[in-house]
Amino acid sequence: MNTISDVPEFHEGDQVVLANGTYQGTPGVFLHLREDIKWADITERNGGVREHPVEWLSHAA
Repeated sequence: MNTISDVPEFHEGDQVVLANGTYQGTPGVFLHLREDIKWADITERNGGVREHPVEWLSHAA
């Protein structure tokens, strides 16, 4: 089980990629954490904003 301390720190504007989950490999830009800090909003390349579990995010290479 992951804890919040196991998850990398993200800042607004960071380039991210979904490393896990259904949309694995989807690139985006980190916007912010949601009220539930285990979830974050990211802007995807098509301009849409989606929420994903923070533990699924990784910094883009």
